[in-house]
Amino acid sequence: MFASPLAEGDGSDADYHFDALAAAESKHFWFVRRAALLSWAIRKYFPSARTLLEVGCGPGGVASALSEALPSLQMTAGDSRLDGLRHARRRAPRVEILQFDAYALPFDSEFDVAGAFDVIEHLDDDVAALAAMRESVRPGGGIVIAVPQHPWLWSEVDVFTHHRRRYTRSVLREKLISVGLEVMRMTSFVAVGVPILWISRRLPQKFDPERELRISPSANAVLGWLLRLEHQMIATGLSLPVGTSLLAIAKRPA
Repeated sequence: MFASPLAEGDGSDADYHFDALAAAESKHFWFVRRAALLSWAIRKYFPSARTLLEVGCGPGGVASALSEALPSLQMTAGDSRLDGLRHARRRAPRVEILQFDAYALPFDSEFDVAGAFDVIEHLDDDVAALAAMRESVRPGGGIVIAVPQHPWLWSEVDVFTHHRRRYTRSVLREKLISVGLEVMRMTSFVAVGVPILWISRRLPQKFDPERELRISPSANAVLGWLLRLEHQMIATGLSLPVGTSLLAIAKRPA
């Protein structure tokens, strides 16, 4: 533990239902395909990487998926809140689990790659967190970031999860560059989810923060198949212009 005052939360983030979130991460199309895209990006852009730091691992869904998809990587993952880390420790037994503050990472040029996957949008000072990640990787090392995209998709779900912002491509690029990172690739993903999300979040219905975690098996299979096709398009070099999420790949200059 490197930031014990934050271990039980500081009131600035959502009261997550980690059991429901952990269950969804193993089968929900969005979580499964995001993990597949992230593992592809790390293999593609940092093929010689041997160590990986995940900042803001929550209940460990991505840490578990990446440790299985990239078994040669020595992984470290951490978060500030112990309730999520208890899940992560159980779900990702091969991963070193630490408790730390994203603004004050206890590392100096120690990792080949560092990633934050739907994390920095929760932080008041996302630039400070990006700067800390930059310092955690060696010169020439990589940074992989995933964030929610398009401010016009803002809804009560963003409010509940204590998002500070949804990103545009230009804003994320500017912030990465401002901390001395070189942007290598940027693309939207989950394009098929844009109309679904826009409509579903504007229907007159009682707010249920876990509604989007529940999906029928048939819809889950179809959407998973569509995102697999989208992933193949991205792998060919196409950068999608729209999507519920945005992927950025950058590096610390050698």
